[in-house]
Amino acid sequence: MNQKRIRDYNFLPGVMKPGKRNKITDVPGVLVGHSTIKNEENHTGVTVILPGSDNTFSSKYTAASYVHNGFGKSCGLIQIDELGTLETPIALTNTLNVGLVWDALAQHVLDRCEKDGVEVHSLNPVVGECNDSSINQISHRAVRQKHVLEAIGCAGEDFREGDVGAGAGTICYGLKGGIGSASRIVSVGDREYTIGVLVQSNFGSTEDFILNGIPAGKRILEFKKEREQMAVSRQDQGSIMTIVATDLPVSSRQLKRIIRRTAVGIARTGAYTGHGSGEVMIGFTTANRIPADPRDTLLSLTMIPENLINLAFKAAAEAAHEAILNSMVCAEKTVGLDGQIYYSLAEFLPELLQSSL
Repeated sequence: MNQKRIRDYNFLPGVMKPGKRNKITDVPGVLVGHSTIKNEENHTGVTVILPGSDNTFSSKYTAASYVHNGFGKSCGLIQIDELGTLETPIALTNTLNVGLVWDALAQHVLDRCEKDGVEVHSLNPVVGECNDSSINQISHRAVRQKHVLEAIGCAGEDFREGDVGAGAGTICYGLKGGIGSASRIVSVGDREYTIGVLVQSNFGSTEDFILNGIPAGKRILEFKKEREQMAVSRQDQGSIMTIVATDLPVSSRQLKRIIRRTAVGIARTGAYTGHGSGEVMIGFTTANRIPADPRDTLLSLTMIPENLINLAFKAAAEAAHEAILNSMVCAEKTVGLDGQIYYSLAEFLPELLQSSL
């Protein structure tokens, strides 16, 4: 995809090596797809993360979730915490479309299982959300089953970032937010593994925004004097959904420790996790698959020794930080329902980076 990302402005968030695309899809097998709805009143959509192209229900993924702040309406997290497995793709959308997307995702998996001859008695679709009501007429509940299926059908290794899919109507630090991604490579012995992150950014007070260690948000507030209709966020509220994928062999417990470190990346952008914000992390590894019907046999699990987990901690923090900045840089200027303009970070980035040197 020909989009300018944060690294194209000579800003390097962290020191670790990124993957080939610097996206969550650097993890082999992982695919991402969007369906975007944009019209006079609706700016919203759905983004789907597929752990692989095979049947996720019949061969589940070791998974974990963590709720850093629970102002959110996600589905499927309770069972992930209890069983440590993911059995459907992960879908992201807006707050009032969670139920509709859950239903569409459930039907997709049921259809796949029927085709593959896999019997299903229960199912745990996983859906995350952000409230995009400043830009999107959320009460219309514009996302339908066809949009979920469209996102699944077009999922691939390369995908757009910014104001697309579930990020079409989101706001980040008073600027336009959206979908962003990044990845990092970690080495264990003579093998390399990938930690990939995708975010749906919709959080942060403008004055708190930090870029390259400087209070960039205060400078952005000065830009408002020259732009009468420029929107700003006065409170740290909204949400951020963070999806972590990896091929590193870890247990569900280790994975939960890793995904919690994405909060470090969020904090590096200036957020303090306000009362009205929902910070939800979901992660899975492609390394340890769990059959739906183990037939009373013992299962073998491969996991890294605990003394090596710092590599994954650092990778998760760096990738989350960069993913957030990519979501803001790749987004385009958008007009809200009240006529306020949500600018792209890209418009201010050259001056902000110059002042940080």
